[in-house]
Amino acid sequence: MREKAEKKSKFRETVAYQAILLGASTLVATTLLSFGNLATKDEIALRIEEDLKASLTQVVPEDLYDNELLASTISEENSKGESVLVYQATLNNVVTAVIFEVTENGYSGKIRSIIGIAPDGRILGVRILSHSETPGLGDKIEVEKDDWILGFDGLSINNPGQSGWAVRKDGGQFDQFTGATITPRAVVKSIRSGLEFFEQKKQVLLHVETESQR
Repeated sequence: MREKAEKKSKFRETVAYQAILLGASTLVATTLLSFGNLATKDEIALRIEEDLKASLTQVVPEDLYDNELLASTISEENSKGESVLVYQATLNNVVTAVIFEVTENGYSGKIRSIIGIAPDGRILGVRILSHSETPGLGDKIEVEKDDWILGFDGLSINNPGQSGWAVRKDGGQFDQFTGATITPRAVVKSIRSGLEFFEQKKQVLLHVETESQR
C-alpha cells in the first residue's frame, strides 16, 4: 500500500502528470469561458446596437425620419478605397439625411466620429464615437466635456470653404485646444473628408431603391 502511494506521489511529480493537469485545467477554463460567452453574446450585441442607435439619433433629429436607421444602409467606397457604411434617414421614402463614420489619427490613436448630413450638404450633427486622446486636453472633443463639437452644426463643404476647414493655427476658423492642437486638427480634417465624400457620392447616397429595384 505504501509502495503504491509512493509511486502515485512520484507520478504526480513527473512532467507527464503536470502536462495532463495543465491540459485538464485549460479545458475546464475554456469550456467555462465558452458558456459564459454564449450566455452574454446576445446581451452584448444588444448593448452595441443600442449605443449605435443612440449615436445616430444624436446627429439626426428624430422628426426627420420614419424608417429604421439600423436597417437602412448602403455601402460606398471613399477616396482611400475603404468601404463606408452609410445609414439613410428617410421620411415618406425620401432621403432626409445620411449618417456615416469618419476616422482620423489623433495624438494617441484613431479618433472615430459619426456625422449626419442633410441633402443640401449641411452638417446636422457630429459626435465622437471613440478616441484615446489625453484626458483634460484632447477629450474636449466629447460633447459631454465641451461644446466644441457643436460648432460644426449647420456648416458645409463651402461654408466656411476649403481654407476655413482647418484650426486657427493652420489658418482656418476652428479653435484648437491649449496644449492639444493635434486632436482638434484631426477631427476637423476627418469632418472635411466626410463632406467631400458626401459631395462625391451624393447621387448614390440620396437615392432610395424601390421594391421593384431590390
